[in-house]
Amino acid sequence: MKPFRSYHFPPLHQFGAARPSGPDGASSAEEWQSALADGYRQGQREGYEVGLDQGRAEGYPRGEAEGRERGQEQARAAAQARFDELSAPIDAMIEGLAKLKADLRATQRNEVVELVGKIARQVIRAELALQPVQLLALVEEALAVMPPSRDEVEVFLNPEELRRVQELDPKRARKWTLLPDPALEPGECRVRSGDNEVDAGCQGRLAAVMEQVSEQLLHEEAAP
Repeated sequence: MKPFRSYHFPPLHQFGAARPSGPDGASSAEEWQSALADGYRQGQREGYEVGLDQGRAEGYPRGEAEGRERGQEQARAAAQARFDELSAPIDAMIEGLAKLKADLRATQRNEVVELVGKIARQVIRAELALQPVQLLALVEEALAVMPPSRDEVEVFLNPEELRRVQELDPKRARKWTLLPDPALEPGECRVRSGDNEVDAGCQGRLAAVMEQVSEQLLHEEAAP
């Protein structure tokens, strides 16, 4: 900060020298008062001019710096607003493309899972047509996860598959009570022992496998 230049009023003795002491003292007193007032006004004027110069010297650079900073802030705000206005359609387009890409991947994933499911069902159907006794292996797996029971084990099969199983492996088929169920599709079977019943067919197993395949594909897509 620029230091102020102090102003010193003229010493009073300068005016005191002219102060009257004779008979015409009244007139001289008026002159002395006038001179004193003139000196006071002169001091005020010079002090004002000094303060004005000081304020200008300090205020102009500060005002210029503040104005420049404010102008830069306004320019940045205007540029940012303009950028946001111009980038809004681009952001919307990018978001739309991302959604389209995600939908396309989801569609492809579903198509892959569906294709794998179709192939698996055909393979299972062909395998069971050649070796229907493999259904008994499914029965044994189901019994392994069921709670132990002393009740009779009943196995419900499609009537046609039941007939072929009894023909191809009668000894193994006599381990349980095999019962026909026309409501069951080929490859399906239900195992019941007491109050416990398990779906031991191929469709439930295949659905579980297809769910794992779908989750694996989803995980691979999400991986970087």
